[in-house]
Amino acid sequence: MATLIRGAAVITMDKQGDLRQGDILVDGDRIVEVSPAIPAAGADVVDATGCIVIPGLVNAHMHTWQTALRGVAANWTLLEYFKKMHAGLATAFGAQDLFIATRMGALNQLNCGTTTLADWCHNNPTPEHNDAAIEGLLSTGIRAAFFHGTPKPDPKPGQIPFWEVPHPRGEVERLLKAHQGHALLSIQAAVLGPHYSTLEVAMHDFRMARELGLIASLHQGGGAARTPDGWERLEAEGLLGPNINIVHGHALSDEQLKRFCDLGMSFSAAAESEMSQGHGHPLTGRLRQFGRAPSLGVDLESVLSGDMLTQARVALGIQRSLDNVAYREAHGTIPPTSTITTREALSWVTIEGARMLQQQDRIGSLAAGKQADLVVIRASDLNMQPVHDPVSSVVLQASLANIDSVMVAGKWKKRAGKLLAGDLSADLQKLRASGEKITRAIGLVS
Repeated sequence: MATLIRGAAVITMDKQGDLRQGDILVDGDRIVEVSPAIPAAGADVVDATGCIVIPGLVNAHMHTWQTALRGVAANWTLLEYFKKMHAGLATAFGAQDLFIATRMGALNQLNCGTTTLADWCHNNPTPEHNDAAIEGLLSTGIRAAFFHGTPKPDPKPGQIPFWEVPHPRGEVERLLKAHQGHALLSIQAAVLGPHYSTLEVAMHDFRMARELGLIASLHQGGGAARTPDGWERLEAEGLLGPNINIVHGHALSDEQLKRFCDLGMSFSAAAESEMSQGHGHPLTGRLRQFGRAPSLGVDLESVLSGDMLTQARVALGIQRSLDNVAYREAHGTIPPTSTITTREALSWVTIEGARMLQQQDRIGSLAAGKQADLVVIRASDLNMQPVHDPVSSVVLQASLANIDSVMVAGKWKKRAGKLLAGDLSADLQKLRASGEKITRAIGLVS
């Protein structure tokens, strides 16, 4: 049966523009029509009067395997994180720890209005770990991109360090074959990149991604690069292009950044995490000067909240602040207006996330023919009223408390403020037990 969402303020993030009051018709997994008024004609009618409907949010970068460690890394810098997480806590994870963390992390994303999750999984020493993490994603019904990464422990005596180990192509090919054609899941590659590997490894990994048709996502920044001229060498080999995604992006020169923008590469910022752990200021403003925009990710729930509206708000606030300070230093006065609108900030967690995943033709906006991924926000609540500008209300006023309903591919995952995932008490107990086991295993009690 088709679903008609009636009477909402609709923020389409599409060329059609917004509707102060309109309807959305969904049939199967797709949007059929977005119009001021659509006849009901046998559809299941959802009264959304007093609500704002937005495209499903896209979390472009999160290490979901850390869900059972929420808050553990809240006071760590990046250097502490490398030592205590990758060389410590990560080594105590079994496959089922990945399953429960990924499942519960993905469910929380749905609860917060995220319909697409880029799960950057780099604590997966065995095929069983990969299978468990993917099973966790699939069990929730979220739209997901599983970025297959590799663990980063300190090397033991006689052991090859992780930065000298090429990405395991055979395992990636196994996952691609196992999940080929899945409607809600894609397999991608989370590679080391030239900042965290030898040149030989970076060359291998970028070629692998190109040959397999994958997005290659990598961290850039955080300490000295292992291959200082790596980007130049990769570019000379013709290995840079739209399939390369840079996360964070610190330590890139303006010249490099402009070339990468011209090559069509994408960029994902994690503003709150970057400011907290010592990366530096998010790349947002530097991208804007070249006519580009970031996608945004939560990055680490071991540090901060998984709410993507919070990420949009933080990224907007810090870049406005940087721009305001720069203007005052140049002109000696407050700027005449803001440099970034709230609509632009909302685009970072919708259409720009879709673009990073190369799915902007399917998700990221509300338009006929696109996947029916959407969020219904209760704008009649105390903290939202009165609504003068629906976009600004969503970006700067809304919170998890206002997320009424969430739909992925035409199926409700949350309705009337309640996540449709059954009784989660047993799963929450498993999550707590997993977190306690992992922290105790290395003598770190949260």
